[in-house]
Amino acid sequence: MKPRHHLYLDDALTAELEKLAAKPGSSKSAIVSDALRAYLARRGAKELDDLFKTRLDRMGAQLNRIERDLAIVMESLGLFVRYQLTVTAPLPEPDHAARAVGRDRFEAFIDRVGRQLAGGRRDLSRDTVLHSADTEEAP
Repeated sequence: MKPRHHLYLDDALTAELEKLAAKPGSSKSAIVSDALRAYLARRGAKELDDLFKTRLDRMGAQLNRIERDLAIVMESLGLFVRYQLTVTAPLPEPDHAARAVGRDRFEAFIDRVGRQLAGGRRDLSRDTVLHSADTEEAP
């Protein structure tokens, strides 16, 4: 048995409800039940939207910062490479000692980057990078 409810509606709403209920196969109870069910479903969805909105806004701000930082890094790297390739004079071919030093410095740089990434550190200060390329000291 369904519980009985007593509702008070204004005249305009009552007239609309009676027009809808006059159609074959529909009743006032079914119309009000469907309308109440739809209202409650929308209300629940709105609460979920409100809960997720703050989190999504925070994630969006984080993605914007990451995108900005990546653009800065890419521009810095591009400028460095352009500067390095256009300003630095090429080594004479027979200068094997200078090439060996360059190769050792590059390997030290790659090792340092690998250690920084493996350790979860992202702070590459200017002094740390310069000293680690010249010496084999640990951070």
